[in-house]
Amino acid sequence: MIVKEEFLSKIRSLFGLNLYEAKIWTALLSRGVSTAGELSDIGDVPRSRAYDVLESLEKKGFIIMKLGKPIKYLAIEPKGVIEKVKKYVNNETLEKIKRLENLKGGEVLEELDALHNQGIDYVEPSDLAGALRGRHNIYTHLEAMVKEAEKSVVIMTSSKGVMRKIEALKPEFNRLKKKGVEIRIAAPVTKDAEKSIKGVSKVAEVRHTTEVKSRFCIVDNKDLMFMVMNDEEVHPTYDVGVWVQTPYFASAMQGMFDKSWNNMKPASSILN
Repeated sequence: MIVKEEFLSKIRSLFGLNLYEAKIWTALLSRGVSTAGELSDIGDVPRSRAYDVLESLEKKGFIIMKLGKPIKYLAIEPKGVIEKVKKYVNNETLEKIKRLENLKGGEVLEELDALHNQGIDYVEPSDLAGALRGRHNIYTHLEAMVKEAEKSVVIMTSSKGVMRKIEALKPEFNRLKKKGVEIRIAAPVTKDAEKSIKGVSKVAEVRHTTEVKSRFCIVDNKDLMFMVMNDEEVHPTYDVGVWVQTPYFASAMQGMFDKSWNNMKPASSILN
């Protein structure tokens, strides 16, 4: 049996298998029931590895070992495998989240913080900068920035960007408001964004602007991220954000934002 490499690659990615596991499983699917030796030959997997691979697949719920001699293996219907994999991935994710949560306040995190604090002393201010490619990576870093806010969060974005950012950052906005952090958002307000804007009206002030077309976020007058492309003209995969941690530049951008802010209309006056 010859299975295309492209198909094997998809199987590995979707089901979380290594190459030998994918080969043995697809070989067994093609036979229904078979011995380890037969599957080794069909799947082009070394016999010395076949039993380990089959044991692994059995634990993951992809196959069943039949009783009797010689030992044979039975393939489980793919639909049934999907449900088992979903459960396995969910349990594994919950376990990882639990382990990560347990790090808080523990010795491991203390050591990691000590290493970071030690290393930051050797970092030049010019090194506290970086580029992020892809909107997913941009928003992940943006969330991390906002999470650390102590005094203020300022965002200027596009008409579509305001909906995306509110959706992504609303949980953090709610938490920050309880800490007394001031949150201001400027964007071209449209009817499409009405629901999103009203959803954060109690924790963030949103104002309408069409004069300044820019996409950036400033946190506590020191952390700044700005996007270098028009989000209406670039695919999310190719969107680029630049992050810098510099009070000098961030304060200058904040000053320009504050001057423009005073001339902006409240979003509510545009939507009503």
